[in-house]
Amino acid sequence: MVIRTTILGLCFSLCLAAADEDADAIHKRKAAHQPRLSYLDNDTMKIGIDRNLGGAITYLSKSGTDNNLVNNWDWGRQIQMSHYSGPSPFRVPGKEPAGAWAKFPWNPVQAGDHFGFASKTVDFQNDGRELFVKCIPMQWSHANVPIECTFETRISLQGSTAHVRCKLVNSRSDRSRYSAFSQEMPALYVNGSYHKLMTYVGDQPFTGGQLTRIEKKAGDGPPGFPWTRFLATERWAAQVNDAGFGLGVYQPACITFLGGFAGKPGNTGTKDSPTGYIAPVRPEHLDHDIVFEYEYTLILGSLEEIRKQANRLHGKPTLPHYRFDTNRQGWTLANGTDRGWKLTGDWDITPGNKGAQLIGPVDFWRAESGPKLQLKAAFTTTAKEARVFWATLDDPKFSAERSTSFAITGDGMFRKYTVNLAEVATYRGGLVQLRLDTGECERCRVQEISIVEP
Repeated sequence: MVIRTTILGLCFSLCLAAADEDADAIHKRKAAHQPRLSYLDNDTMKIGIDRNLGGAITYLSKSGTDNNLVNNWDWGRQIQMSHYSGPSPFRVPGKEPAGAWAKFPWNPVQAGDHFGFASKTVDFQNDGRELFVKCIPMQWSHANVPIECTFETRISLQGSTAHVRCKLVNSRSDRSRYSAFSQEMPALYVNGSYHKLMTYVGDQPFTGGQLTRIEKKAGDGPPGFPWTRFLATERWAAQVNDAGFGLGVYQPACITFLGGFAGKPGNTGTKDSPTGYIAPVRPEHLDHDIVFEYEYTLILGSLEEIRKQANRLHGKPTLPHYRFDTNRQGWTLANGTDRGWKLTGDWDITPGNKGAQLIGPVDFWRAESGPKLQLKAAFTTTAKEARVFWATLDDPKFSAERSTSFAITGDGMFRKYTVNLAEVATYRGGLVQLRLDTGECERCRVQEISIVEP
């Protein structure tokens, strides 16, 4: 199994839709859309969802103003849920995808599809304190194709922040096991004034270090692709205007972000093409019957205020700790199969011929804070050792130089293994990811993986 990284960022259509053979029909369909908005307003922030666009967030401003920061140029913008899985390309009998998206995978989108067909809201509540909406999303690349899943969103406000909880409930008739794809958690688009993408990318997060403006560099990503990938070690990023005011997103489960700006910066409106984009991203296996949940916080204010709020929300940094009681904890699998969702007390893996790779989510910790790895697992194998790899902030790739083997017992019984990573010279500085290689193995069952203090 191979981890797939799709071309995320639905509004890449901004440079493709004009060439689409159905451009006139798409334009007419978008123009005929009748918004049905519902708001929360706490006298600091006002946020609104469109019940006629699957409950996607289409409005966000300071209370008492009408300066909507959210971009709504097409149904791939907004602030919304968007997920990815196989097959790639995705096909529907009797229908052809938009030409620009002919190779696109399974991709349900909360607002609607490339052709301007909106997702259907099937449940909605607003008690003045919380917004709840449930929809049947559309496949982005095809015209008017509802997907066999539902999206649920819950929104509540506190001061200048909006806490958003999201749930994907899959009920796919296609029970194939697909590789992990990167997920937008969420996809966020703002208007043309908010063209400066800012965050902290250093190895001393939460210490007040200098912020960095993220700009696309030559050779970064496919030709013409406007976004760039970066590691935000404080788990937030923001799009701000020239005065330093804008919108940030804090995602506790991600330090990998995708973002940038497309078009010409300027004082453009919610339905204009220029846009800034942010998406915290993480690979996930989306099983045919999975319930996948995540949460994030939107923060409105100055860059200083956004960072302060994000740091407050995160609290004291902790070391990575994963318990595989009911789900994969953001880990993905290569060269092997598991028993699918939902886990029942452990992650039960059948490795391929050369052994499985268990690949951890991108995270951040410092080597001196967590010098040891603890693993609770059961191996069924004649092999005498397994191997753990780590990636660093300076070089976020796996290599043999940044790995070490450790002895295992292959009798299928659960044991706790402790690996002193600090004994390896390359385990230094800022760390961002783990990988466990089982080696040739009949079966591997994992209950816990942790980085621990000295």
